Amino acid sequence: MKWSRFSLSPVAPSLALLAAVALLLGGCEKAPPMAFPPPDVSVARVIQKDVPISGDWVATLDGYTNAQIQPQVAGYLVKQNYREGSQVHKGDVLFQIDPRPFQAVLDQAKGQLAQANAQLGLATLNVNRDTPVAKLHAIAQSQLDTDIQAKLSAEAGVQAAQASVEQAELNMGFTEVRSLIDGIAGIAQTQIGNLVSPTTVLTTVSQVNPIKVYFPISEQEYMRIAGKIPGSVDLLASNNTVPLTLVLSNGSEYSQKGTIIFADRQVDSQTGTIRIVGSFANPGNILRPGQFGRIRAVTENLHNALLVPQRAVTELQGSYQVAVVGADNKVNIRTIKVGDRVGSLWVVREGLKADERVITEGVMKVGEGAPVKPSEEAAPPPQATAATGGTN
Repeated sequence: MKWSRFSLSPVAPSLALLAAVALLLGGCEKAPPMAFPPPDVSVARVIQKDVPISGDWVATLDGYTNAQIQPQVAGYLVKQNYREGSQVHKGDVLFQIDPRPFQAVLDQAKGQLAQANAQLGLATLNVNRDTPVAKLHAIAQSQLDTDIQAKLSAEAGVQAAQASVEQAELNMGFTEVRSLIDGIAGIAQTQIGNLVSPTTVLTTVSQVNPIKVYFPISEQEYMRIAGKIPGSVDLLASNNTVPLTLVLSNGSEYSQKGTIIFADRQVDSQTGTIRIVGSFANPGNILRPGQFGRIRAVTENLHNALLVPQRAVTELQGSYQVAVVGADNKVNIRTIKVGDRVGSLWVVREGLKADERVITEGVMKVGEGAPVKPSEEAAPPPQATAATGGTN
């Protein structure tokens, strides 16, 4: 096949196509990136107000007075006169020990006393008879001296016999084992018919109204409240006392408020705590020794404290941060120093100012300098107390 001089070369259409594509591409501009709207976040204002700071400690309840009931004489137990778990009063007979051996000893002592009195009477007669006779020198003076010494000996015998009677009467009375205090009598620790001795614990009586609570607090917490602890054990004697709230093991709050009555004499060097003793009124004897609970008490009042919701605070390697939203709705990540917790809020000691806005919801969606669309939350209700970070 022959081409004429006016025919196109086979490469010409390809070059023309490439030129057209190049012209088309050269005429297009680069498209701008897609813009995203600022993320929605919830913010809360930094609150400034006076708040009380309280402690929360594990507490053990015990009787205000606990008396172990033990006999003062040995013998066989023949009777139990009280109902276990009931209220008893001072002087009530709780147990009876067989009194017969002690009655026999008492009768013998009384007989010996009668003999001693008879001997004293005879000695007195001899002295009275021989005294005038000795003055007349009708008998030897030594005879009168013997009579006088016999009388003195008889008087001493009467005193010894009287003491034996009194001791026997005491032992006889000790066969009735009595309560020394008012309180709740516990379960009997021995049975009728057992041989008991002064080392035997028969039962325990506890005074439970009022009732004591024991709880350890740190040395720092003690220093906060040391000026409010009364120096005596007289209940409610001081008006400058620390009111106590008792939370029972079922989570309920005990209706009566308590007071601190005294602190232990020293700080435990191993734990760094000091034992505090409080008292609660216990009408109806609802609280019992051995129960566990938690004690709450105000230890400090912070004036003009700054508070933020706990969920606004992020902990990172021991430091705490919040995302602050400025007036231009841009985020500033700020490091803060926190203090105690007040309900659902956290005390901020450094890093924030009153009325600043912190992000509470959506903090993971923002970074430093990022714009946001804030939605302000309602202010939380006021809190009555605060739980310190150092609970036991």
